[in-house]
Amino acid sequence: MSSAVKLIRNTRLAQAVDYAYAALVDAPVRTLWLAGACPLDEEGRTVAVGDYEGQAHQVMRNLITALEDAGAGLADIARTTVYVASSDQGDLVKVWDVCRAYMGEHDAPSTLLGVSVLGYNDQLVEVEAVAVLP
Repeated sequence: MSSAVKLIRNTRLAQAVDYAYAALVDAPVRTLWLAGACPLDEEGRTVAVGDYEGQAHQVMRNLITALEDAGAGLADIARTTVYVASSDQGDLVKVWDVCRAYMGEHDAPSTLLGVSVLGYNDQLVEVEAVAVLP
């Protein structure tokens, strides 16, 4: 699958980050707006209660499934927003590390946020994304 997303890395900004600063889409494309992927199993139950990394893995698996149903993959993502129900930066980093591992070389622009609460019982992690397809 060929992605329509070109990641932009600006050499005039800090290079210590592990994501691109921007994503350029310069072609006729279809835009896919994904709802926040949640750590739910097929029966709608929250998995890995109390486990940030475990929930991040389920979230990324669910995100991949949602992308696949639209004929897309992780390399088609133009940006993500990662929500973590914690005020502890260490918890945010744990989730970020899992998400980055799934994204591999495709280091799309992203925002990582600590929030007070998410929508489902025992939910700690959510990832929303925008993808583009040629």
